[in-house]
Amino acid sequence: MLSYDQLVFMPSSAAADRGEQMSALAGILHEMKTEPGLKSLLDEILELDQEQPELDQDALRLVALERKAFVENERIPADLAAKAAGLSTSAYSDWVDAKGKQDFGAFAPTLQECFDTAMALADAKKGNDDNKTLYDQMLDEFEVGMGQERIDSIFREVKSALVPLISDVLASPSKPSDKPLSGQFDIEKQQELSEKLVTSIGYDKDQGRIDVSVHPFSSSMSAKDVRITSRFREDEWYQGLAGTIHEGGHAIYEQNLIPSALSIDSALSMGTHESQSLFWERHIGLSKAFWRFAHPYLPELDASFEQYTPEEIYGAVNRVSNSFIRVEADELTYPLHVILRYNIEKDVISGSLPVKDIATRWNADMKVLLDVDVTSDDLGVLQDVHWSGLAFGYFPTYLLGAIAASQLFHYCQQDIPDIEAKIESGDFQPIKDWLKNKVHKHGRRYASLDSMLEDQLGEPLNPKYFIDYLTNKYTDLYQLS
Repeated sequence: MLSYDQLVFMPSSAAADRGEQMSALAGILHEMKTEPGLKSLLDEILELDQEQPELDQDALRLVALERKAFVENERIPADLAAKAAGLSTSAYSDWVDAKGKQDFGAFAPTLQECFDTAMALADAKKGNDDNKTLYDQMLDEFEVGMGQERIDSIFREVKSALVPLISDVLASPSKPSDKPLSGQFDIEKQQELSEKLVTSIGYDKDQGRIDVSVHPFSSSMSAKDVRITSRFREDEWYQGLAGTIHEGGHAIYEQNLIPSALSIDSALSMGTHESQSLFWERHIGLSKAFWRFAHPYLPELDASFEQYTPEEIYGAVNRVSNSFIRVEADELTYPLHVILRYNIEKDVISGSLPVKDIATRWNADMKVLLDVDVTSDDLGVLQDVHWSGLAFGYFPTYLLGAIAASQLFHYCQQDIPDIEAKIESGDFQPIKDWLKNKVHKHGRRYASLDSMLEDQLGEPLNPKYFIDYLTNKYTDLYQLS
């Protein structure tokens, strides 16, 4: 609640006080999480079950999750836990200030402290596990069971396929017009359109709320209180809608977890979470069928939309460009934005890249990967909030989620053969039910995203479906030979 308030409602002048509040609460929570009696109880349960096996698989999984969390929390000194909580709050304020000034140098000392503190936390949690690198431990915080070696292999395959495809798409003379995207659009009407469409796909606003923030996000206090935010611009309408649908996908996942308040009934991983937001944002929201459904709503935003067909809107929202901003990037170039961040943070953590040189490295990689000349730090290294929150190992989950979303949609199409007709008619409930059965209801009963997909779909995470989806879609849209 304090975090949500900070990001949405709180006056910036309260940042220091909020940091102290968060630090104090973190200290109290850390004491509770590391109460010795808790570990004794967990061990006693496991010992009893070995003597008289009575626990079902869910109960055993719950105890294993809680014991793992206890051991990792126990390894963290209380002062380090409190420092991390306070730093994430003050660093956010420093990031906002530096972004406004377009000055990475002003943020670099704080970012160095963020890296150092996050590495100290990971080192403490890792303990004596020599099978894990420091970055593997950080990745495990967000994508359990998915280490750097596996991610490197997946990302290499994606990069090798997309770099030439992006080059061909950008060179194609058959580009869809992006004229329907630009103009002057009332912010309040954009918010109304976003609310109509995100509730149409299944977000329950009666058990949440929709607000505006600097960076779109979702936040779950419980299954009965799942909130989303977005951001809107007067000169372009689609990014605000896309952000709302994206966060709505996250929220639908949270609203359909089993409401037990137990750790086993929380989200499996951030890659799993991202698969849900990108399933709705891209495979539904960027489809031709969706724009046949949503097209009648657009004149409510602006009368000029009456001149455009659903196919022209579809082309506009899927237009490819090599842009600065990750959250505004099209789905074809987006993976390279993620790979850039992944490579930078793992190099900093390995010691091969000094924090002070991140902006220079960022700008060079943007040129190599996307042929973009970064003109200011707010359009480059300062555009994302994540590092200020000590979220290292988080960025790769965006691409892992995109890959998983394509794989899920492939199998969803097999199980719902008339899926396009359902989307076009606005009948999203069967799709939501399919996702609930395959993903939502399982919570953290699986050890990893790989194991869940293998059990539910018959194979672990496979980038083939993601590559095929993008190749087929953009070969058709850009009339590539």
